[in-house]
This record gives sequence, C-alpha cells and structure tokens, in this order.
Amino acid sequence: MSALVRIAVVGSGPAGFYATEALLRSGVPVAVDMFERLPAPFGLVRFGVAPDHPKLKQVTTVFDRIAGLPGFRFIGGVEVGADVSVAELSACYHAVILANGASLDRRMGIPGEDMAGSHQAGAFIGWYNGHPDAAHLSFDLSAERAVVIGHGNVALDVARILLKTADELRHTDIAAHALNALAESRIREVQIVGRGGVERARFSPKELGEFGDLLDCETGLDPDDLPEGIPEPSIDAGVEARAVAPILRGFADAQGGTGKRRRCLIRFGLEPVRLAGKDHVQSLQLRRPGSDRTIDLDCGLVISSIGRRTAPVPGVPYDARAGIHANLGGRIQAEGVPVPGLYTCGWSKRGPHGTIGTNRACGVETATALLADLASLPAPIGSADALVASLAKRTGHTLDYAAWRRIEAAEAARGRAAGKPREKFVTRAEMLAVAGVAA
Repeated sequence: MSALVRIAVVGSGPAGFYATEALLRSGVPVAVDMFERLPAPFGLVRFGVAPDHPKLKQVTTVFDRIAGLPGFRFIGGVEVGADVSVAELSACYHAVILANGASLDRRMGIPGEDMAGSHQAGAFIGWYNGHPDAAHLSFDLSAERAVVIGHGNVALDVARILLKTADELRHTDIAAHALNALAESRIREVQIVGRGGVERARFSPKELGEFGDLLDCETGLDPDDLPEGIPEPSIDAGVEARAVAPILRGFADAQGGTGKRRRCLIRFGLEPVRLAGKDHVQSLQLRRPGSDRTIDLDCGLVISSIGRRTAPVPGVPYDARAGIHANLGGRIQAEGVPVPGLYTCGWSKRGPHGTIGTNRACGVETATALLADLASLPAPIGSADALVASLAKRTGHTLDYAAWRRIEAAEAARGRAAGKPREKFVTRAEMLAVAGVAA
C-alpha cells in the first residue's frame, strides 16, 4: 500500500502515543488523528499519576516529541461513542485503534456500598488530580479513621495522599481544591485492607517504602493478621515480592513512640462484608476469608481500590469478564473473528496493570499487527478531513495541539505564582477559554 494510510487513535494516554509513534516511524506513509474527549491529553499521566510522583510525569516530554512528528493531528474535546461513532471513524480511516484506558472502577458488591462516605478510588484520584469529571466532588474528611480497600499501588496512592501533611503536598501539582480540603482533614488513621496474605499483595517496593518516610505518620501492621509473621517469599516469587517482604517486616517491627500524629495500618486476610450507618458510613464489617468471624471497624470514609475496567464503546465487541475490548494481540475480535480495521492497545487491551513504560511494548505490538494487516484493510469511503471539520461544528469546539499548549502554558504560569509545577484548570469551560476556543 503506497497511498497515505489514515489511522484514528482514540485516547491520548501513554499507549495511544506509543502506538502512534510506532506507526509514524514505520516508514509507511501514515497520518494519525488522535481523538481525546478532554481538552487536555496524556490520560493516566495527567489524571492518574499521584501529584507527589513528578518524575513519572516527565514522560510527557516524550509525548510532545511524538506530537511533533509529521502526520500527527490532535483533536481534543471529542468523545468517541458520544460525539462521533466508531462506525463513522471506520468509514473515514483505514483503521481505528481504541486506546481509551480503563475508566470504570470495579465494585465491591456489598450492602451499603452506595452510602455517603463510600467511594471508589477513581473518583478520589480524579478529584485530587483535577480531572474535570471529578472536580465537583467532595469527600468527608472529618472522621478520625478512613479505610482503603485493596492491596495495589493505587490503594497506596490513595492512602498516602490522605496521610501526607499539606506541606508535603503544597508544592506538587495537586488540585487546589483538594489541597485545601486535605489541609483541614481530621483523619488520623488510614487502614489499607486486603483479603489476601502478604504473598498476594501487589505493592511495588518503591511505593511501599515511601510510607516509612512520611513526615507525620507512622506505618505498622496488625499482628492479629499475621500470627506467624511475614512469610519468606517463595522461590518462584519475583524480584519485587522479595523486596517487599523486608519493608513489611520493618513496619511490623516498628515500636512507635515517634510522636507522629497520624498512623497507617496495613491489614491482611480481611474482606469487606458490609458498610453500616444511618445516612453516612459509620462502620465497615470485615471477615476473614473462609471464616464466619467478623470485625466491625469504625470509620467515616471508605475508598475501594479493587481494580478497573474499560468502558464499553457502542459497536465494539466487549469482554465483560475481563473488562476490556475483546481482542487477541490488539486485534479486536467478534466471537473469535478479527474485525477488519479495528484495534486496541493499553489498558483497554490487556487490563489495568503494568507501568507507564509497559504501554510502549503494548502500543508497538498493536501497531505492528495493524501494519501487517495493511493489504487487507478496507479503504475508507469518507474523508477524514471532512469528518474532523464536521466535528468542530457538531460539538461547538475542537482543540488542536497548539490549543493544548496554550492551556499548558497558562497552568505553568499559575503554578509558578503558587510555587507549584502547574496549577491545573479543572473544568472544561476554563480550559476552552484559555485555549481560545468557543465553548
């Protein structure tokens, strides 16, 4: 195929950018239009990475370079599935790559889960990271104890943000409304609870080790959860599991008496049974798996972090069990048969696991599959340029990458005034106004 190949990439997170780079550097004449429902790109990097992990956000400089490659076009403020259908994209592009992440939290499925004071991690993370869909939310931080359900790095992020002092967060890019609320927090204890034992926890050593460095918080374990102590990792355990065990032993051996006012307790072998309270969470009932013995834990805030799943897109085959687009190696499949011209990468392809860097190999794999299929891809019957022009009229606004850079520059200027890397705009209206795009 010697004519220009037009590809639509849906989503502007790491996987979408890495797949785009692989396509644009392939040597094949390719043009990529990247569609993003928000005015701001970068997905998980902007709205998922914790504000106190700035080094992880430096990867956006790589994405900026990719955006500068010939053949790249950014179309922000357009939601695929709402403003434009996948069928419309397929009619105007040789192929469509869905890189729309995993935006939905998995539910605990217990009584009281929808009570006030019970939240899912995605909402809390979006709130403190200034996501436009979460900026209006509020979290009651008036109780002394909060509980985070889950034993992964996301649960650690949630607990760490709850336990850090305002001074520890003040010079990060945390959203101003979240910083103000956390500065007034009365929470003095956070329990991180998971149903498995130490060997099933999915903590990374670096993230877990940070709990030993918190300015005003002690971290410990409950000996009732581990009557035989921290087990030695099995011979088959990975490098990270072997590194986590001594960190946990250090927490278990901590004697306290440091004068720190906050406490983190990492709990094992407990599963949530129900939330109780009149009109707001007042307690969480926990149970040892395989046992009838329960524990009632007084608390005023519960945040569940037990996994995420991809939001189904109309017209795209979905694997409900795995919570991803139905695919094999990035090729979307309907009942086991590849759908011509339809692909996926990132969390919507493999589920919410791996690091930001994991998305490079994932995106490259999908791009490679697409390039291998070029000869069999159906030719577009419509014009991509005409479609993009119609979307500007249909939505009342679209943003190119230059518009995003204006938003970015304004956020950086606000940040300098506050001693922060950036002060994010947290509503679409603010971003559109700064970008000079009519709302």
